[in-house]
Amino acid sequence: MANEITCDSFCPVSKALVFISKKWSIEIIRDMFFGKKRFKEFKEGKPNLSNKVLSDCLKNLENNGIIHKKIINSAPISTEYYLTERGKSLNKVIYELAVFALEDCNDDEYKEESTRIKIKQDFRETLQIDDQ
Repeated sequence: MANEITCDSFCPVSKALVFISKKWSIEIIRDMFFGKKRFKEFKEGKPNLSNKVLSDCLKNLENNGIIHKKIINSAPISTEYYLTERGKSLNKVIYELAVFALEDCNDDEYKEESTRIKIKQDFRETLQIDDQ
């Protein structure tokens, strides 16, 4: 069939996952949408994230055109990271992942419907998701 979707190396989902499937990538992209820009900010709340892994992840995201690095000061060196237009286009992916996790969530902190609604709204606003 000409319109048959296959799950082989030509699948667009597989190709997209190459860019964001490395451990911590989605979390770093999410953090950037929520205003984090600096190396130490990405490490906050992630005790298992080593400097080497974070550095490698940022390099990978940069090499794949998801983020770009900007040198703020040269002495001492200060760097900030920003989402590219390509990276910003992941806003709907991040939002849908959040909604997916909240839909049938059994965690005590998300049991209240009002809490789930508030979190969805926060993500919708931060990620600039249209209600259309």
